[in-house]
Amino acid sequence: MSANAGAGPAGGVDEAWGARADVVGSLLRPPALLDARARWLGGDLDTHSYKQVEDRAVDEALALQESCGLDVVTDGEMRRMFFSGVITDAVEGIELTPGQTTVWQSGAAEAEALEIQLPAAVTGRVRFRRSLATEEFSYARGRTDRLIKVTLPSPTMFGYFWSPEKSTAAYREPFELFRDATQIIRQEVRELARLGCRYIQIDAPELVTLVDPTHADYFAHLGIDPERLLDEGVELVNACADHPDIHFVMHLCRGNNHGRWLAEGGYDAISRKVFGRATNFNGFALEYDSPRAGGFEALAEMPDDKRVILGLISTKVGTSPPLEELRGRIDQAARHFPREQLAISTQCGFASEQSGNPITAAEQTQKLRLVAELAHEVL
Repeated sequence: MSANAGAGPAGGVDEAWGARADVVGSLLRPPALLDARARWLGGDLDTHSYKQVEDRAVDEALALQESCGLDVVTDGEMRRMFFSGVITDAVEGIELTPGQTTVWQSGAAEAEALEIQLPAAVTGRVRFRRSLATEEFSYARGRTDRLIKVTLPSPTMFGYFWSPEKSTAAYREPFELFRDATQIIRQEVRELARLGCRYIQIDAPELVTLVDPTHADYFAHLGIDPERLLDEGVELVNACADHPDIHFVMHLCRGNNHGRWLAEGGYDAISRKVFGRATNFNGFALEYDSPRAGGFEALAEMPDDKRVILGLISTKVGTSPPLEELRGRIDQAARHFPREQLAISTQCGFASEQSGNPITAAEQTQKLRLVAELAHEVL
């Protein structure tokens, strides 16, 4: 077991263990930022001016989270076009070229599944070009006294950028790519630790999407063995969370894009392999906002030295459950895992890609306030 694992705080990260009102990552981008980014990418706005707009968006994101009463804040991922921006914006070997197609569901009877072609693919050996996360943390550190969480993609998330047609010129097989990606994420972790970061979330949606046979077949079709993802893949993700001065959580969800999702199914099918083998992680941030995530029984498989952040409040729709219903759900979860080791968050970010989910800024604020109210009242 890593030095940072255990039933209590270690390495100066006490604050994370006590945080009850948490946050996953992205917030809705303000229209001014989206406009500035479009002009900057089109060559109509210089970088200095664009960065000033980014900075203001981060300031607003931090102020919003503080005003809502959250114990943990992020920079809203305002500097990223996608939540995986540490990959797509900052790593050599990934090219903006048509990649794999993913199928997104809405759950609405009148809405058909939506096929979205990913805008990037691995075309060369992936290498660390620059750090995006350190810019995010360094700026936010000077703007808030709250605990700052930085989000990083898992190395196996690079599987979504794997193309049997375009990637095999650089890599014989996907896990060779994942091993290189692991070194990139570990380098980001070391740089963040050097700057004083104490809380990192590794986003690993690909692991929990394997509970859905359709999505497991998606990876198999790409030549990525689902069982190997749950064995060697989990070991690689775990290797990224290896620094004694940082509190690590793994975020698991079933996809988040314009209010749509990739997969459905409970955690039971992966709980032992993921919860039990990710020994370097202090906790898990788990999507639990809908029946698609299954029940809380899988929490019984969670090692007793972890935290669990219950993602009870959806970012995919504007409405939220009544407070009494949410209290009841926490009571249900506490039957399977100690209440004193629970925290609350939204189920995912509000804008995993820059245009965001179909909710308003006012609804976003209401949901963040609900997270804080619920967490501080019940936990």
